[in-house]
Amino acid sequence: MLETTVVGSFPQPNWLVDRDKLRGQAPPRVRARELWRVAEPYLEQAQDDATVLAIQDMERAGVDIVSDGEIRRESYSNYLATALDGIDLDNPGVVPGRGGGSTLVPRVVGPLRRTRPVLKRDGELLRGATRGRVKITVPGPFTMAQQAKNDFYPDDRAMALDFARVVNEEIKDLEAAGVDVVQLDEPWLQSRVEAARAYAVEVINRALEGVRCATALHTCFGYAYIATNKPTGYPFLADLNDSVVQAFSIEAAQPKLDLSALRNLPDKTIILGVLDLADPRVETPETVADRIRAALASVPPERLMLAPDCGMKYLPRDTALGKLRAMVEGARLVRAELEMT
Repeated sequence: MLETTVVGSFPQPNWLVDRDKLRGQAPPRVRARELWRVAEPYLEQAQDDATVLAIQDMERAGVDIVSDGEIRRESYSNYLATALDGIDLDNPGVVPGRGGGSTLVPRVVGPLRRTRPVLKRDGELLRGATRGRVKITVPGPFTMAQQAKNDFYPDDRAMALDFARVVNEEIKDLEAAGVDVVQLDEPWLQSRVEAARAYAVEVINRALEGVRCATALHTCFGYAYIATNKPTGYPFLADLNDSVVQAFSIEAAQPKLDLSALRNLPDKTIILGVLDLADPRVETPETVADRIRAALASVPPERLMLAPDCGMKYLPRDTALGKLRAMVEGARLVRAELEMT
């Protein structure tokens, strides 16, 4: 009851990533090798070491289900997308950005195929670094299709279905590596609503076909350091109740979400965002507890889990650790109240 987890990313150390460059640009959709401070021959070992440190931070905070912190990734999505056959890495495409303007994205010029397992080693490292339950995130097929320029498939739905097949293969490798929870990251569901209604549930279900481990999906309005003035309701939420996803990670604290919206997912576990990542202050446990209590008016405690609003990649490391500790303590306060009733 009221278990805690993370959305995915955790701050990468300054000795590993140039964090000024990271924050000085939009989340990259194509490769951004210039972000790494460590030379290529030593980069993998450095990423391994930083991953173990991130796992230990989450465990020190008391989080129930930890991730690898996405330490090896320049962004949540480009790590997988740019590793596939069928992508022209040298000649990226341009698509409308999620928040306006345009953005460089992978250009699809042939059938999307894996040349190797991309995330499996991350899952093995995570599984070997902790005895607790673990989660790995995978970019969702709908969002991957929105973040790509289609110069091959007859339509974007066909491209998304092939992304879904690739994602399904990745998830099954992670399952074999002993990962307890696999989460699809699908933030673009909320900014491409017409396309989402046309085929999002279909491609999400395809990505999870035959998957036996626990499944989750994260949706949000964008990283807090970029996106402000967020809406208080989700335009694409109720439709997701028809998907095979078991749990939904919902950004709620920063946008001050009308929590009655959670009733649109009556058959699902809700992973509620209780940490506002736009606020540089560390929440008190009581603030977190108040957010949990408010959600209990719409979701019973046995279907409620807790997490930050989004990935914590852009926060200072000490802030991220403090916020996680407040989340864990806030959950403990409410759990104790419920056990007394």
